[in-house]
Amino acid sequence: MALVVPKAEMSNYIGKEMEPGAWFTIDQDRVNQFADVTVDHQFIHLDEEKAKMTPFGGTIAHGFLTLSLLSHLAGESSLVPEEIMMGVNYGFDKVRFLNPVRVGSEVRAVVTIADVTEKNTNQFLIKQAISIEIKGEEKPALICEWLTMVACS
Repeated sequence: MALVVPKAEMSNYIGKEMEPGAWFTIDQDRVNQFADVTVDHQFIHLDEEKAKMTPFGGTIAHGFLTLSLLSHLAGESSLVPEEIMMGVNYGFDKVRFLNPVRVGSEVRAVVTIADVTEKNTNQFLIKQAISIEIKGEEKPALICEWLTMVACS
């Protein structure tokens, strides 16, 4: 669950690593649906027999699927100001795909609050440094710096 704090205290969390989110299983059905939505039908994601012949030994999730799951995965570990009216995705300063997510793997987000900047009265830009861990693997699936703009009442 997101940590809700008074907006005046948000900068106190810069550099703080939040509690990791819950593990989330990446199954073949989700990968197939993502392929259909994005029209990315590369065999490495969909054809289990062909994918067995690759160094991955089976199908893998799209990197962009893992990235798209940030809203869910990091949502549990985010910092939210009291009296929030809305938050919008503001983009990324950095995204790196480091390790493929094999179908059947479990992933979770580890979030560190990298920066909080008050842009206007009651409007904050929050930068989160996020690592998507793969259960049982040392190297994360991806790392990124994600920006969210939030408005408070």
